[in-house]
Amino acid sequence: MQKYTSLRNSGKPSFLCSMAFPILSWVLSTNVYEVNTRQYTPEGNFTAFMPHMKRLKDMGVETLWFMPITPISRYKRKGTLGSYYACSDYTSINPEFGSHADFKGLIDYAHELDMKVIIDWVANHTGADHNWTKSNPDFFIQNEQGEFYDKHGWDDVIDLDYNNRDMRLAMIQSMEYWIREFDIDGFRCDMAMLVPVDFWIEARTYLDRIKPLFWLAECDQWNDPVYMEAFDAAYTWKWMHATEAHYKTGVPMHELHDILFSYERQNPYAIRAWFTSNHDENSWNGTEYDKYGNLAYPLAVFSCTWNGIPLIYSGQELPNHKRLDFFNKDQINWKGTPELHDFYKKILKLRFTYPALSASMADTSTRMVHTNHPDKVVCFIRRSEGSEVFIMLNFSGWPLQVRLYDDWSPEGKAEIFGIPFCEGVFELEAYGYGIYV
Repeated sequence: MQKYTSLRNSGKPSFLCSMAFPILSWVLSTNVYEVNTRQYTPEGNFTAFMPHMKRLKDMGVETLWFMPITPISRYKRKGTLGSYYACSDYTSINPEFGSHADFKGLIDYAHELDMKVIIDWVANHTGADHNWTKSNPDFFIQNEQGEFYDKHGWDDVIDLDYNNRDMRLAMIQSMEYWIREFDIDGFRCDMAMLVPVDFWIEARTYLDRIKPLFWLAECDQWNDPVYMEAFDAAYTWKWMHATEAHYKTGVPMHELHDILFSYERQNPYAIRAWFTSNHDENSWNGTEYDKYGNLAYPLAVFSCTWNGIPLIYSGQELPNHKRLDFFNKDQINWKGTPELHDFYKKILKLRFTYPALSASMADTSTRMVHTNHPDKVVCFIRRSEGSEVFIMLNFSGWPLQVRLYDDWSPEGKAEIFGIPFCEGVFELEAYGYGIYV
């Protein structure tokens, strides 16, 4: 318990109201690529994934987010392999994925490529046979019969008790292990809003002193704005659901605009993470093509160019039209060079090249541009000192001739995807997109 005692006696309060954590400069221009280790290769391990890293670096990927790499509980396991999110030991590596040396070698290689690595951290619950159930049963909530359980109905996991001070300290010590042993660059925190925000503030206050980290929350600041006191970035489920409804039921464009600017008003300095797919969406709700059809393409451009950072899931560069099994082996079908490699390369490299695409409200501005198709086209300009990027997206299934009602001209600017422009008219294909720099 030596490290626990050291942390307990550090003299730092458990909760620091309105804590302002500085955002690392690299975070503002980064993108995040989610790695599903199990399904990525036939072997499903770190060593087999590593040859893909140069391809991903060439595609423009800056940050690799690994789904949980800890061992998976066997008791109440779902399927043959179980859920990544049912951890049995916070400070060990799932032997299916490799060894301590394998993961350390992967992170060292990522850093050689100038890539960052963040790991998925599941703090709300553990698997049903986590080692703490034997060593520290008081770390968990229990029912009247003294049984461990989960409050949200997930039957392969059990909830931790955040009223237990020693459990909190043990959790922070476990997170510290991955920083000191592997030199990770941050955490993607699973279901962050189910854990008290004061825990995240305490954890970050302590851990950032070891190494300044990137903190990504799986929560939406739309519903849980207080969590942005602890995190750099959070999800945008509200936008994701609204754009799906726009495609399927015709939710009007002005409602999408309202959502975007409501995010900005809520907390202008918090970073929004934009996405069209991830492990949950793909497995349970369908691929981005199930949800959006070909609207998935302009939405991908949007995710990479609107104020914030993009999240990309394993295989989206294929493109992947397959829903991956969550609890069993179900490999991604890689076939040569992914068709969308250059598509993503163009837009991801722009983020690094043009400061106007930084996720910094202090140094950039985002302005909507009015067109003759306000119900079908999303058109906006990102600006910073000495940098300007103009984006035009067709959210409809019809080819359009688009005129601008604002004083802006593409003359003298380079267009990335080759939109025809003649006599003041942009020719946009159905679900087409264009970027001028």
